[in-house]
Amino acid sequence: MISRCVACAALLAGCAQNPIALRDMGSFHVGGREVTISGKPVKEVVFTPGGVPAKVDLNGTYLVESMYVQYFLPARPRGAVPLLMWHGGGLTGVTYESTPDGREGWLNWFVKRGWDVYNSDAVERGRAGWAMYPDIFKGEPLFLPKNEPFGRFRMSGSQFPVEAYDNFVRQIVPRWTTTDDAILAAYTALVDKVCPCVILFHSQAGQFGFKVAQARPEKVKALIAVEPAGTGDAREADRLKAIPTLFVYGDYIEQDARWPQIRKNGVAFGEAISKAGGRVEVLDLPRAGIRGNSRMLMMDKNNLEVAALIQSWLEQQGLYR
Repeated sequence: MISRCVACAALLAGCAQNPIALRDMGSFHVGGREVTISGKPVKEVVFTPGGVPAKVDLNGTYLVESMYVQYFLPARPRGAVPLLMWHGGGLTGVTYESTPDGREGWLNWFVKRGWDVYNSDAVERGRAGWAMYPDIFKGEPLFLPKNEPFGRFRMSGSQFPVEAYDNFVRQIVPRWTTTDDAILAAYTALVDKVCPCVILFHSQAGQFGFKVAQARPEKVKALIAVEPAGTGDAREADRLKAIPTLFVYGDYIEQDARWPQIRKNGVAFGEAISKAGGRVEVLDLPRAGIRGNSRMLMMDKNNLEVAALIQSWLEQQGLYR
């Protein structure tokens, strides 16, 4: 059972001032498919004000639905396998970088602990880019007004840095609700490329983390589901029985209109894994004496305390040397 402990305090103190020393860093795109478009009119486009018009033929073959991944490999690796970080809906890999108020994020913290970290922008987010719609992406992107995420992410508690809320909103990007299959395919391609690994995923990425692990159980050594909004296929829960799994939930879930049921679904999926012989632990932060957290645990004022609990759990799984 995970609890607040002296060891966690030691983890925080030990990493506070450590510089980041890397043996390598870089980025790549992975996954995607080719699509041929026809029947479009040729357009005349002026790319620069005052420039010479150019004819642009939109018909042809497009490479779409790839995903962007950035990696940071510490000079002295201690994680037994790489740690993959997958963001939630309407967000990008910025989720795990610096917090909105400028504090250290989970990406840097885990790199300092010696984990090879792969942080991604999923299909149609950030540097992964869009595709033509509705020709390729079906439907339209969803945009959120400035005040909408505040309630959706339960930010009225004591831990989210509300003074930096505008900086959080600046991170939000348009998203589709019709691209799940493409996102799942790209994440599977990533796992095929860099794993065996641990996958840490948040919110919308819940279904992707569990489904990819069910498709590639031999490549996934642990799952960390941070407030997952979706799950895998309960009929195939036995495919996760050899993968230790940690669910992490913040505060104020009972007061939310949607999250009591979402949490219930997640816990029920975890119970299905347990019944199949798996090892599942649910970390409810309020029950562990850690109160006030929003859905954005990796951005809250106590984000490194939560990271230390996750680190401690990973060590208990024998994934740290």
